[in-house]
Amino acid sequence: MQWEQLLSLRRQGDASKRLRKEQDDTRLGFEVDYDRIIFSAAFRSLQDKTQVIPLSKTDFVHTRLTHSLEVSVVGRSLGRLVGKKILDNHPYLQEVHGYQMNDFGAIVAAACLAHDIGNPPFGHSGEKAIGEYFSIGKGQKYQAELTPKQWQDLIDFEGNANGFSVLTADRPGVEGGIRISYATLGAFMKYPKESLPKKPTSAIADKKYGFFQSDKSFFQDVAAELGLISNKTGNDIGFERHPLAYLVEAADDICYTVIDFEDGINLGLVSEDYALEYLIKLVKDTIDTQKYKTLVTKEDRISYLRALAIGTLIQDAVRVFLENESAILAGNFPYSLLDKSRFKPQMDDIIKLSVKNIYQSREVIEKEITGYQIINVLLDKMITAFENQVQGSATNYDKLLLQLVPEKHRVYKENTYDRLLHICHFISLLTDGNALLFYRNINGNHD
Repeated sequence: MQWEQLLSLRRQGDASKRLRKEQDDTRLGFEVDYDRIIFSAAFRSLQDKTQVIPLSKTDFVHTRLTHSLEVSVVGRSLGRLVGKKILDNHPYLQEVHGYQMNDFGAIVAAACLAHDIGNPPFGHSGEKAIGEYFSIGKGQKYQAELTPKQWQDLIDFEGNANGFSVLTADRPGVEGGIRISYATLGAFMKYPKESLPKKPTSAIADKKYGFFQSDKSFFQDVAAELGLISNKTGNDIGFERHPLAYLVEAADDICYTVIDFEDGINLGLVSEDYALEYLIKLVKDTIDTQKYKTLVTKEDRISYLRALAIGTLIQDAVRVFLENESAILAGNFPYSLLDKSRFKPQMDDIIKLSVKNIYQSREVIEKEITGYQIINVLLDKMITAFENQVQGSATNYDKLLLQLVPEKHRVYKENTYDRLLHICHFISLLTDGNALLFYRNINGNHD
């Protein structure tokens, strides 16, 4: 892979090439990507979507929106630090093409901002609830009407693939979705493959999938423009990652490891003694002991250690990336950056404690169960209403339900796969609160 190709400013629908040296630095294309994402309705909805605690009203617990903003800040730092070294190592990128250090930061920051934009309500349990509606629920009856890959898209519903659809899918009068640059789309694509074959290798890029069958053609266009390396044969589609996708993943890994842990501490799910022990192992080389001793409150002590931990992990992720740049460009780095971090044992200890005390806490489990029930009912009622409408047998109840669907989602889809995926997409874009409200309305509960 070549950096000048990987940093493409092209957007969906462009008739001519966009050159970096011809860009207006006051309104740079990669920065426009960030603006378009942050002003999108799908991004705004993240303010009421679960990060750790579903349906939490506690003000200091992160939502998907605050998490995404923080990931974008970490990603910007990672991108700029890496970009500076890449330009030093490949001066033609700046001298001939006009790329700047901040371009790398802007691309990674925008992709980080969007990294959770396709996640359904109620966190990862929302993805599982959609998948299980088809794999073991009432949706099983549609399997015979779909191809194996279409079926896998539904039974293994994936927020990353849904996010690609949010960013790129056409709507009547709105072609190309948000229309962000191919470079930012490439950095966003952590899993550049289709849903089958599932986990064909242990490589990090094969862990999940990154696009639905309905988006396959455009996904291939993006991969071709960026010069991504194909790693599948026959009729299967998959590519090695865009190098900057490693930085997006690292930013997310850093934030959810450290900041979810911080949320658990503030909620009282992890004791401060444990927290200090685990975090200090990460920052023992950078901590200012005298400053630390002056901090009186638990919140300030944890905040200080969190900031140091994030800074430490950023520097180490940059080190791993730069040491492996050649292998990454050749498609020969099948790991996440933090898999190769010198701090991996410490991070693993934090994640293990978080799983036990936070992700598997009673409060989280109870609210995830509620989320399962809500999504299952919404899917069942909406799929029934849409299917009856297509078959000309819609009841008055079906018609009333369809009137609750926002106008932009009342789109006729001719085939079963597109129709089912469209309904899943609509429900995935609901916030936790709106999904709960929709559920109550369907059940005649207006309290």
